[in-house]
Amino acid sequence: MALPIYADPLERAWYYSYRVICALIFIFLIAPILIIMPLSFNYQPYFTFSPEMLRLDPDAYSLRWYDNLLTFGMSAPDALRDSSWWSDVWHNAKWVQAAKNSIIVGFFATIVATVLGTIAAMGLSRPEMPFRKLIMAILISPMIVPIIITATGLFFFYSDIGLSGTYFGLIMAHATLGIPFVIITVTATMMGFDRSLIRAAQNMGAGPVTTFFKVQLPLITPGVVSGGLFAFVTSFDEVVVVLFVGSHEQQTIPRQMWNGIREQISPSILAVATILVIFSICLLTVVELLRRRSERLRGVTPS
Repeated sequence: MALPIYADPLERAWYYSYRVICALIFIFLIAPILIIMPLSFNYQPYFTFSPEMLRLDPDAYSLRWYDNLLTFGMSAPDALRDSSWWSDVWHNAKWVQAAKNSIIVGFFATIVATVLGTIAAMGLSRPEMPFRKLIMAILISPMIVPIIITATGLFFFYSDIGLSGTYFGLIMAHATLGIPFVIITVTATMMGFDRSLIRAAQNMGAGPVTTFFKVQLPLITPGVVSGGLFAFVTSFDEVVVVLFVGSHEQQTIPRQMWNGIREQISPSILAVATILVIFSICLLTVVELLRRRSERLRGVTPS
């Protein structure tokens, strides 16, 4: 809101002080990202700004670490970049393999988390649901309990039933972490849902399945998609569960970054971090657009 013309000096001081405080907090939160991104273009294999970079010397900047994401682990990285070279990238480059694993695990974990989380949210949004608060607390506990405890429990549980070191076990573990985000977003969307629409559809002869797909789902879709995006980001960024549950062949991007920090420090990690930051910004933009669309559909904000 704009500052009214009749504001007294104290209100004016707070108006501008509040904005300065918010700007300082924003800078404090965004500063690590602002440092990582230019460092990913450093020609030297260091995690510091060289004097040449500070002088903005063009020779101090390079895309070598982004190129290293494709060549690291290849059998013939210096070969001619033809179809066989790209085939080598697809099958042998470690960062590419990690990206494929992260996308595959994240995709299926998101599907499972979105379906189960939406079903749970629809049940929890009903006022006649018994022990609703207790069930909600249990279902969102994976995002409250320290991740190391969850990972340890999953490791012992999966070891007993033979799911440790399998893609199915890793997908289900990531889905477990993503379900709370789906429940929270879909439940928030269901709070503004007009249940008289369900009764009207039932009076017109629609069954439960038809009512869900024709009436409920179109209105809660922004919340479902937002929850699915949060579940995907949670899976894409998870490393502790992968270390406990995944096998050596199931290298995801966070695990590959962990290995890069622990075994051989390389600025390629900064290049991956920059790509992930841009990817996260795009996802958050989509989530914000979906949130605004959901508010318009529910009549919270004007069209």
